[in-house]
Amino acid sequence: MDISDIATEEFIEVDVKTRLGKVRSLFERENPKGIIVTRDGEYDAVLTEREIIQSHVEDDAKVAALVKPSRNAPAPKVERYEDIRETARVLVEGGVKVAPVFEGDNLWGIVTADAILEAVIENLDALDVGQIYSDDPVTVNDSDGLGTVVNLLREHGISRLPVLDDSGGLTGVVTTHDVADVVIRGMTKSTRGERAGDTDRMLDIPVYDIMTSPVQTTTLGESVEEAVSRMLEDDLGGLVVVDPEDDDRVVGVVTKTDVLRALTFTEEEHMDVQITNISLLDTLSRETIRDSLTDVLDKYQKMQVMHVHVRFQQHKEKLRGTPLIYSQIRVRTTDGQVAGSGEGYGAESAFRVALDKLERNVLEMKSYRSDEEYRGQLARKLNEL
Repeated sequence: MDISDIATEEFIEVDVKTRLGKVRSLFERENPKGIIVTRDGEYDAVLTEREIIQSHVEDDAKVAALVKPSRNAPAPKVERYEDIRETARVLVEGGVKVAPVFEGDNLWGIVTADAILEAVIENLDALDVGQIYSDDPVTVNDSDGLGTVVNLLREHGISRLPVLDDSGGLTGVVTTHDVADVVIRGMTKSTRGERAGDTDRMLDIPVYDIMTSPVQTTTLGESVEEAVSRMLEDDLGGLVVVDPEDDDRVVGVVTKTDVLRALTFTEEEHMDVQITNISLLDTLSRETIRDSLTDVLDKYQKMQVMHVHVRFQQHKEKLRGTPLIYSQIRVRTTDGQVAGSGEGYGAESAFRVALDKLERNVLEMKSYRSDEEYRGQLARKLNEL
């Protein structure tokens, strides 16, 4: 299946010289999945609400201050007749929910994550939430301040945090959209003089005052088709995964991005590896990462690897000009998930630390299960796209 029938010519476009204040108003008023940015009439980048929230750039600054695609990670784009699974990969690796669609050299329209999910939803009955969700979720306490939320969203590159009460039970969820009004209209405007004090007070606002409650939840056994149907119906970016025997105990999160990532699973001979924030790679290449992972995971023949996700995150700290990088490797197998993470100066150093931790964690897994029947069922479903 290609995207020609699900792409649309209707989209919001702004020039790089547009004031950020105007763009923030567009996000508040129109609630788009993303905004297409142009430079001298030519496509330049996609701007998301998350980038707006994570930035401290003032309203008077121009959009150009936030959109600086590198040569290693150019602005995401797809052709009008691109394969739907390759399009899903572009969205996931670009960290966006919308990508520009080109017809030849001309910007034709956009394709959204929601449009893709609506098109493939009937094929998702081969999956259950437990096969694609993210375990070990990052959480926040309902008494923590807004500043803690913003820092966690930025540090982990995520869009939602389950909120726990003092007893550790699920009481709400806070997302980038929930904090957008506070951050966009307050934090980025209060930067000078007496307003700086206003910023501090705003960052102390307790999560309880801005979170969404009650929480939309799911369980590991629910089909992805059913979970996605609820996300689309209620315009949710994801669901909190809870223990079926204790709906107050959080075990993970499943998002639209997790579903898009599942669409990229293949039966190719080489390992299916996806990289987030690929622009941070320095001396590493995609091939080097894949080969290194293959060398490690091929030692465990009984573990059937479905997919590997490698994420890099840059910190402000530097050593002789080289930034401190956080790397996380998450491997999805037919027997569950296993991960490894680590930090180092430069992407290669961080990746090696994470890879070493991954192998140690694999060794600690008690058992592996070969499930060729499931793998074949999933492949058949996805190959129908």
